[in-house]
Amino acid sequence: MEKEIINKVDQSGLVQFDLEELYCDGERVLFDVKDWLFEELILKEKDFREQVKNHDWLQYQNKFVALSCSADAIVPTWAFMLVASMLEPVSAKIVFGDLKKLEEELFQEQLQKINFEKYRDQRVVIKGCSNAAVPVSAYVELTAALRPFVKSILYGEPCSTVPVYKVASVIK
Repeated sequence: MEKEIINKVDQSGLVQFDLEELYCDGERVLFDVKDWLFEELILKEKDFREQVKNHDWLQYQNKFVALSCSADAIVPTWAFMLVASMLEPVSAKIVFGDLKKLEEELFQEQLQKINFEKYRDQRVVIKGCSNAAVPVSAYVELTAALRPFVKSILYGEPCSTVPVYKVASVIK
């Protein structure tokens, strides 16, 4: 006599949220203005504007761009604005900061599109393993967004979770 195999994970009523599904496909690039500074230290306006004018901006077509300066130099705000004005028509997104900041903002944009009401009174597992590099900030933002709606939040895989939040029982 064979015993029926019961999938307890399926019967648990857990709803899985996979942040990897919010990953925006597309190339990420860092645009570092230090390369356009004199000795990577000083911005000479005429030379900088010439670089902007002669640069091939189409290489950023549909790419996600992080705009920054990695040199310890004082770069006027207008210089970043000038570069951004050239990137805007061709790139998919521009952020001021490094590639980490870019990734955080891409996930934040995707999270803002979600109607979290659909998770009301659910027990949610936020999937922990992914192939894409999901920033910790996305897990934090997702937890904060889900908390007002859900019964509980767990982290990991449905078969092995870590409790993060549970609605407190009302004491009468």
